[in-house]
Amino acid sequence: MKSTMLSDQALLEMYQQGDREAVSQLLERHARRVRDYVRMLVKDNDVADDLTQEVLIKVVKVLDEGRYTDKGRFQPWLLRIAHNRVLDYFRAQKQVKTVSESSAGFDILGSKNFAEPSIEDRLISEQQAEEVRQLIELLPAEQREVVKMRYYEGLSFKEIAEHTGVSINTALGRMRYALINMRQMIKEKNLAIC
Repeated sequence: MKSTMLSDQALLEMYQQGDREAVSQLLERHARRVRDYVRMLVKDNDVADDLTQEVLIKVVKVLDEGRYTDKGRFQPWLLRIAHNRVLDYFRAQKQVKTVSESSAGFDILGSKNFAEPSIEDRLISEQQAEEVRQLIELLPAEQREVVKMRYYEGLSFKEIAEHTGVSINTALGRMRYALINMRQMIKEKNLAIC
């Protein structure tokens, strides 16, 4: 049987059994897809090449450490690593301090404050929104219900109290404890949610 016909899962099993060539075949199969995805986000060939190499190195490291459990979803897992690496790249770029005309006060119309959100801003916002949704799901049911009604359905605390059959003070208290719990989870998980 030719190696190109082997499934991702079969190549992973071969690699875990010591066949070093299997991981090369696996990564070659997906490298172009990863690079295209990264290139689409960063819009720079050289940066895309560098980030793709970092992603592939990380994948091998995770496989070598035995931290990957195959659930038949290798490509989505690989693209998630690429996505996270792109987010890290954009976050690092935001940390770089440069002086430009707009930051010096010359080009007010070119200022980022007046620009449409960039792809990196949207990616970071999406990532943070997903992290917040995951935290909400970890809250006790009564607190989770109040948070969802308030922030996702836009209900007032009076409406929340009516829907849940509790007093406004109870609804407010549940929201307060939900926010306290979420802040604690953010701190424990060391999340960077703005």
